[in-house]
Amino acid sequence: MSLSVQKGDPRNPEATRLLQASHALMNELFPAESCHYLEIEELCTPDITFLVVRDGPETIGCGALADKGEYGELKSMFTAPEARGKGAADALITELVKIAQEQNLPVVRLETGDKLTAAHKLYQKHGFTFCGPFGGYPEHPASLFMERKL
Repeated sequence: MSLSVQKGDPRNPEATRLLQASHALMNELFPAESCHYLEIEELCTPDITFLVVRDGPETIGCGALADKGEYGELKSMFTAPEARGKGAADALITELVKIAQEQNLPVVRLETGDKLTAAHKLYQKHGFTFCGPFGGYPEHPASLFMERKL
């Protein structure tokens, strides 16, 4: 297994497929008002760093860092279900946090769904702790918020 993390284009068909699968899962698990994913075109702005994880020739995961000025926000974290357990999410988080440090951001934050317990454990393993809502997020029972100071 040779995973590589690299900058990607959300409009690339393989990345688009992952993002669409992520959006479909969020829409299935959560009410519309607690689905805060970015549409594909919204991931193509200068303040977003979009990464993909490749396992050989295959794109198996994606994630993004939004530079919000006083903090960075993890967005669009998703690993193809058949590729889970290979370390793609670990590799993505490690690289996205490194990019946030290079951008001199003091903290990285994220919003995630209350039912995504595997994701919560993953983020905690990478030093994220639960916090309150931030940015424009409303308090919602299906939304959980986490942060990691850098």
